[in-house]
Amino acid sequence: MGGVFVSGEGTGYDAARIEVLEGREAVRKRPGMWVGSTGERGLHQMVFEVVGRAVNQVLADSSGSGFVDVTLTSDGGVRVSDDGPEGSVEAAGDTGGPDLEALLTSFHAGPELRGRHITDVGQFRAGLFVVNALSSRLTAEARCEGVRRAHEYARGVEVVPPAAVGPATGSGTTIAFWPDSEIFETTRCSFAVLAERFRQVAFLNRGLGISLTDERPAGGVRAVSFRFPEGVLDLVATLDAETGSGVQPDVIGFEREDPRMAGTMEVALLWTGSREERIVGFANSRATREGGTHVDGFRDGVAATVIAYARERGLPAADLDPRDDRICRSLTAVVSVKLDRPEYLGATGGLLGNTEVRDCVGEAVREHLGNWFEEEPERAAQFVDRVVRCVHQD
Repeated sequence: MGGVFVSGEGTGYDAARIEVLEGREAVRKRPGMWVGSTGERGLHQMVFEVVGRAVNQVLADSSGSGFVDVTLTSDGGVRVSDDGPEGSVEAAGDTGGPDLEALLTSFHAGPELRGRHITDVGQFRAGLFVVNALSSRLTAEARCEGVRRAHEYARGVEVVPPAAVGPATGSGTTIAFWPDSEIFETTRCSFAVLAERFRQVAFLNRGLGISLTDERPAGGVRAVSFRFPEGVLDLVATLDAETGSGVQPDVIGFEREDPRMAGTMEVALLWTGSREERIVGFANSRATREGGTHVDGFRDGVAATVIAYARERGLPAADLDPRDDRICRSLTAVVSVKLDRPEYLGATGGLLGNTEVRDCVGEAVREHLGNWFEEEPERAAQFVDRVVRCVHQD
């Protein structure tokens, strides 16, 4: 993969004015095309590329209890270690998939990883080759079958070929890189930005552990660690605590696989004492800030359940319009879907467009929330009464 750039001045051009760049040259010539910018946003995308690969290595282990350690080193580097299983597709070349060396040195190391089991840590995927090309130095280590193999690169060019460097305990990989100051306006990552995204990824992948350690502060090392056994249920409770609503969390949640949308959904919701709505959507762990069909389906399901409940009991909300946004006021909710073929719309890819997802999520919300209403009639009545008062007070 490469790039074609027009050189020279003036509005006309011919073959003599076309400059064809391949591989690392293309990446270094136009870095913004690959990581979004040469500022802090692009720097963080570099980190997300490496962490995303490590997360997917760990999630490939069926035990679901792996860990990813990220360290911002005192000399300006970023080190990412995982304890992914031996024989995972990217850990060693004899497993039928691309090995770590191929991923670092070629755009064409293998087919792009896709599907519901792949977690997107960044807003897009450029690959390890791009990280390597935009780093002044990169080292990689793979631990497999009791052997530790290491290699090193400078601005994408191999300087130390892969070789066994000693025994290894356990399995996994470690990649350390130093963003190139000739490319980036800053090489200093934001601890807060990285920590918030890693916390989010841990919420959305139940049981996954992620730690972030910062060795740079003069006052001493700071570190955070995330693992959430209840997944999005924990996320909704945390979002509610951040609003300071003062309501004891009573989180309703469920998971479902639906072959019609070729994926799974995980939904959690909480009625709070606030009049503010906070509904957050994710697709394959990517934040869909503009919403999309999964969020629309959630709204459909809540509205249908509330109106049906009100009609059965002759409450004033029975004449509500299902499209009335006020029905979801005072709701804090997370709608996370993981799809084999996610379709993103909009310039930033922040809007999920899979049409079948809306009906699938809406149907599931109606069923699970309806069952909960039947099992908890007193609390259901409180929630519906809150919706009725919210609507009629406007």
